[in-house]
Parts: sequence; structure tokens; C-alpha cells
Amino acid sequence: MRTITKRDSKSSSIIPELERLRDDMRAVVVVPVLKKTGKPAAEILAVPVTRSDESRLEEATGLALAIDLDVVHGTIVPVAQPKPGTLLGSGKIEEIGHILNEKDAGLVIVDHPLTPVQQRNLEKEWNAKVIDRTGLILEIFGRRASTKEGTLQVDRAHLNYQKGRLVRSWTHLERQRGGAGFMGGPGETQIEADRRLLQEKIVRLERELEQVRRTRQLHRSKRKKVPHPIVALVGYTNAGKSTLFNRMTGAGVLAEDMLFATLDPTLRRLKLPHGRMVILSDTVGFISDLPTHLVAAFRATLEEVLEADLILHVRDLSDADNQAQASDVLRILADLGIDEKEGAARIVEVWNKIDKLEPEVREALVKKAASTPNTVAASAVTGEGVDHLLAEIGRRLSGVLTECTVVLGLDQLQLLPWVYEHSIVDGREDLEDGRVSLDLRLTEGEAAELERRLGNGPKPVEEDW
Repeated sequence: MRTITKRDSKSSSIIPELERLRDDMRAVVVVPVLKKTGKPAAEILAVPVTRSDESRLEEATGLALAIDLDVVHGTIVPVAQPKPGTLLGSGKIEEIGHILNEKDAGLVIVDHPLTPVQQRNLEKEWNAKVIDRTGLILEIFGRRASTKEGTLQVDRAHLNYQKGRLVRSWTHLERQRGGAGFMGGPGETQIEADRRLLQEKIVRLERELEQVRRTRQLHRSKRKKVPHPIVALVGYTNAGKSTLFNRMTGAGVLAEDMLFATLDPTLRRLKLPHGRMVILSDTVGFISDLPTHLVAAFRATLEEVLEADLILHVRDLSDADNQAQASDVLRILADLGIDEKEGAARIVEVWNKIDKLEPEVREALVKKAASTPNTVAASAVTGEGVDHLLAEIGRRLSGVLTECTVVLGLDQLQLLPWVYEHSIVDGREDLEDGRVSLDLRLTEGEAAELERRLGNGPKPVEEDW
């Protein structure tokens, strides 16, 4: 390696020319793949899915582009036997080092969880910054979070991630403390102190998040008083959820062709064709190998999914690996507590992006969706199939109980026996003028019949959330 001499008034030092040339925004993406199974190393402990190595590289590159990095090279690296200290073998490490030199890249993204030791050793070998999959996703989440809740959740997840990696940030402390082994080694006292500071920050964030959870629960309790079922959109990141959300509600939610374009949940009212009002919720996109502590961090947000009366699982049918992506989504839903049996009763699959398919393929897919239960083929961009989806939502929610308040006038009191027989009466108030106010739960069909009998129908309780 050629070097250049840098001198100033205080000192002179020899600085590698590589450090001067390399750009931290120029990145090389590395996808480790177990040679004996042909699967990415990140999937060893996961449920087997059919996903090509090339698609993993494409996804990892997309993650890097999502934070405006300049990806100058991507490579799939077969790993015969993971090395405890570096994950990769010495030959591949040297090969990637040459690529970094040629491309003047100062950043390596390894699409696999790295231990602190592996990350530190690879940085020393390559003389470049190294980020693993978890760190990259955290970086994206940090940029996407726009609400207080989203920021708190990302901050907590990031602090938990950093807690075990403080040793990487404190190599300069070796100059501050030495001595015999019983003193604990160079810098240990400072590192432990900073770990305690991190833990205190985590505890403080968790208190703030608990307050956010209580506020969200209050909002949910208000919504339960409103006669509107909840419909939640879920799906793999970049499946088109936000575009579909905008198409159905007319909202202006950010919808771009990038991974994790939407992070914070958004709720809007949606009027179905037959006039019924529902609340549509757009949530954060899922991704394979989503770090466990990230799932935990966003559990409060994803509780919107648990509370939903109906879940729309949006799939990108133009992606060759959409089946593997669907498996990842269902696995995360199962982790949240929505098992396969419950999911069959609450989930409608939306086969999105059919506009990207060849005409004959699209036609066959639409026919297949029509004959498949709980499935709708659609295009959020063109609007094709969206009317069918809205009708399917209405059909699926027809048996869901809704809550409403109705006031029976003096000339309508003869309806009381019918009301008690066909609905659940949660509360009754006999008013001074002889009218009767009833808090009811009833199905859509019963609500329609009551509306017919009353003439003007049940009066919903309108609340803000």
C-alpha cells in the first residue's frame, strides 16, 4: 500500500493513502451463504423457505440504497464453515479487501448478524467500517421514524444493540489505564460505567414508551365505542401497502419504491361501497430475519394488527420470491400471537402489483384468485381489483359485531323486544321525556334491519382518535 506523509505544526504522521481515498458512503454488500445448504447464513436457524441467493443480494442492496448509500459492488460469498472470529474465510476477506481498494469504498455491509468480535476483526482486516444486517435495519428505522413513539422505539432498540458493542468504541481507553490483571484490564472501568449509562437511558426510554402504550390503549378504547371495525394492512416491506392504503382512502401517506418507506402506523376512515365505515390501518413492513429485539421494540405499534377485526396480507406477486416473503410475514404474525387457525379466519390475501405481470400471466392469476378462498388479485397503482377487495372486506365484516347508540322515540318503543332479541344491550338509559337510549352490539345485517325499522337508523357515537 502506498502512503502519503501528512504534517502539521504539532506532529507528523504517516497516513495510508487508502484512508484518504476511501469514501464512507461507497459501500460493498456481502451476502454470506452456507456452501453445504446453499442458504444465506442468516437463515440457518430459520424455517426453510425458497429464496434465491440473488434475491437476498438484491434485498440487501435495496436496504443500503434506502439510506442513500452508493453501492459500488455486491457479492455472494459461499461459507463452508463460519469462522468464530471473522465469519468469513481468510481468502474471501483478502478478496473483498482488494475490491474495497479498487472501488475506493469505505463501508462493508454484511447481510448477516455479526458478533462484536467479528465486526471488530473485519474492520481491522479491511480498514473500513462494517455494518451487519441488524445495524443496517436500525439505521433505516432511525431515519424513517417521524413520530415520538417511533423515535422512542428505534432509540431503545439501538441502545440494546449497542450495549454489547461498547468495546468497539473505547479502544482509546487503553492509554488511560493499565496495571496487573486483577485491575480488570485497560479501560474496563470506563466501559462498565458507560454500559450503566446506556442501561439507565434504556430504562428511561421504556418508561416513556409505557406512557405511549397507555395513550394508545386509551385511543383504542375510544375507537371501541365507535361502530367501526378495524382493518389492518400487513405485508413484506415494499409490497405496496402504503400505495394500496392511499388508493383506498385517498390519504397522502408516503409511498415510494424503497424498503421501509413507511415506519409509523397511520389510521384513516374508509367508507365501504354499501355505506359501512371502517378504520384502515397501515403498519410497518416486515422483512426476513427481522432482529428479535426490533420485533419487541415495535410490539406496541404492531398491537394495531392484533386488535384488527380483519387483516389484509398484501403480497407483491411480481416478486419471484413472494412465497418466501409470505412465509416470513406469517411467521412474524405467529410471533405476535396470531396463529395459523386464527389467521385463516381473519386474514385476506391481496395479490398486489398484477399490473407488472405479463397479460396472460395476469389473467391466469386473476382467475386463480377468484377461485381461491379469502384471496383478491389487485393493483394498487392502477386500481384494478380494488372494488372487488372493498366488496370482500364488506362481506367478511358482515358478521362482525359493531357498537352503536340508538335512541328510541315514544312511537318506537314497540321495537324494544326486537332489539333485545337481536342484539346485545350493553347499556340502557330511560330519558326524562320518555325516550330510551340504548348502547348496542349487533351484526351488520341486524344493524341494517334495525335501520329499516327505525327509518333513520342507529346513531353512531363519533369520537376522535
